[in-house]
Amino acid sequence: MNLIWDERSLLQLQSVADYIRGSFGVKRKNVFLREVKDTTILLLSNPYMGVKEPLLQDRSKSYRVVLIHSLSKMAYYVENNTIHIMAFWDVRCNAENKTHHLL
Repeated sequence: MNLIWDERSLLQLQSVADYIRGSFGVKRKNVFLREVKDTTILLLSNPYMGVKEPLLQDRSKSYRVVLIHSLSKMAYYVENNTIHIMAFWDVRCNAENKTHHLL
């Protein structure tokens, strides 16, 4: 199984990590990034562990989401033995605004 981050999802991840660093410090940012890494490792061995995202049911791909911790979600789909990470967002934001680009 392979894992590919969409460029936009990497920018979103960086934005969340920068916010955590500015608000809670470098140590908490590093813990957060370790949680993201641990989740991606779990995905590689169990790519369908995420739940189907209701906001994306009408799309051609079957998007799933995983909760990284209580405040962040990662959306992805699986195709041809590859996990495509397409979005990363803070759940305190309106999810519809974060998922609209996944057409």
